[in-house]
Amino acid sequence: MEQLFVDGDIAKAATLPASFYTSTHWYDAAIEKIFASTWQFCISRENLSQPGKIIPHTILSGLLDEPVLFVRDNDNQTHCLSNVCTHRANILVNDPCVVRNIICRYHGRRFSLNGQFEHMPEFQCAQNFPTPADNLAKIQHDHLGNFLFAALKPVISFEETILEVKKRLHWMPFDKMQFDASRSRDYMVQSHWALYCENYLEGFHIPFVHKGLRSVIDFPSYKIETYRYSNLQLAIAGKGEHGFDLPKDSPDYGKNIAAYYYWLFPNTMLNFYPWGCSVNVVQPLGLSQTKVSFLAFVMDESRLGTGAGGALDTVELEDEVVVESVQKGVRSRFYNKGRYSPTQEQGTHHFHRLLCDFLG
Repeated sequence: MEQLFVDGDIAKAATLPASFYTSTHWYDAAIEKIFASTWQFCISRENLSQPGKIIPHTILSGLLDEPVLFVRDNDNQTHCLSNVCTHRANILVNDPCVVRNIICRYHGRRFSLNGQFEHMPEFQCAQNFPTPADNLAKIQHDHLGNFLFAALKPVISFEETILEVKKRLHWMPFDKMQFDASRSRDYMVQSHWALYCENYLEGFHIPFVHKGLRSVIDFPSYKIETYRYSNLQLAIAGKGEHGFDLPKDSPDYGKNIAAYYYWLFPNTMLNFYPWGCSVNVVQPLGLSQTKVSFLAFVMDESRLGTGAGGALDTVELEDEVVVESVQKGVRSRFYNKGRYSPTQEQGTHHFHRLLCDFLG
């Protein structure tokens, strides 16, 4: 299997080989080395406002398939616990509920809301019981406002992942963004997950693919900034278009910002618009199938439907056409690698370098 290498100098670098997108070897390696090792967006934290509330969730259904529980206990502490009973591996909770404790309906094993083992019928004669292994496993979790993330075995901290977002947008009322299911939807894309991310990570294609988006932003000023585990695409509003009302302590004060497009390695996009945020989660389902969830968090309904965040469905469908075309192209016998535009594809180059790092 060809090893993955991307030169750190974008002016000299070649892209990942086509085999990365067609090989089950790299796809399978990414499951544990990338997705299980990084922070994944899960649910809206506002759904856990009530003590005793439990929300079951599967982290990256179709890939990691890890069943977990998000719980708010009676002390108003939030927990992320394994949703698998430590007796015989029964799934504990199937639907959101409000309870005093967690009881397995298979054999009656009981846990507290923080995952501590409490009781098990017919185990009076069991020796060396219970042990810490009888508690529900605790999974690392954290949040940015109402955006709740979890990581199964993180190799980087949540703070490292989200740091640049918090620094740049310290003025943003993340806690006021409310999830709107009516404006959220899933898209099924017939391509490798990384091809979808690559397309997102460069604005190079905007004038050619997104005529509508191009008309509401000032493309010549489009800017890409790369950080350790994230990057930002900064879009300035076009003439006559409305942008953010920025406070004076914002580093972008004086600019008419149309959108902050943040990407968190490997598969989460936080797209901030004056109306709120579209959280995009890229979920691999196979070598050539990907589910992309657009999750709308609204903070100002009066600004919905305007500017760079006004026609997300149209932009998405335009992207799908291109990405699915590339999916066909990488299977060609006559394509192996390409080159990067040093001025337009810094984000894609950064992504490829991180893939090489995590996949060793």
